[in-house]
Amino acid sequence: MPGTSRLRRALTALLVSTALVAGGTACSSSGAAGSRGQREAVPVSVAAQQAVVDEALAAQVFAAEAAAAQEVTDEVPAAEPTPSTPAEKQKFSKARFVANAGLAAGATYQWIIKPYRAGKFKKGAKGRTFALIKAGLAGAFAYNRLKAAAENAKGDPLLSKAVAPLTAGIASLKGLGSKLRKGDASDGDIGSFEGVINGVKDAGQGAGATVTDKVPSLSQLNGG
Repeated sequence: MPGTSRLRRALTALLVSTALVAGGTACSSSGAAGSRGQREAVPVSVAAQQAVVDEALAAQVFAAEAAAAQEVTDEVPAAEPTPSTPAEKQKFSKARFVANAGLAAGATYQWIIKPYRAGKFKKGAKGRTFALIKAGLAGAFAYNRLKAAAENAKGDPLLSKAVAPLTAGIASLKGLGSKLRKGDASDGDIGSFEGVINGVKDAGQGAGATVTDKVPSLSQLNGG
């Protein structure tokens, strides 16, 4: 199966990388035996290299998990009933709005807001590289889901009126996923995500479409 092959390749790379790290550490230790100064310097160098490798391996594991998750059926049913009457179409639109906005909110809080508040995006923070990878994916995912939610809102007059003023804010999030992944996002960028999510939630609440945070699966996040 394609997903299984991807998982096997990712895990193989993970094992090879681990073996290389172990061999490199052993060589460094042997070469340092010549002088006391070198023996004292090696542990620091190895620790620094190990920190970088740990984050790279964590990213490989995340990629492997995402590949495996592609084999799992998405939580949203592939075949949905087609609404026929105006009332059914309106109800369907609100349901889709709630689903898409909920996924956007869940991804934003789980992988952008929470790690940001915990200091995970700061230079030198443990696990920073892995946190930024997930934040980048979450940023792109949230933007796409918010765009879909805004489109869904058009099927309900009251919801459409409430969401219309937020379209510019949603559009401003385009490209922030890339900035997050590179570690270039500012406090204002993080605030923009949180502000837009809160605005969409408030709009839904006022139009009878309450949005609840729903953290997306790895396959959903990786697929955008």
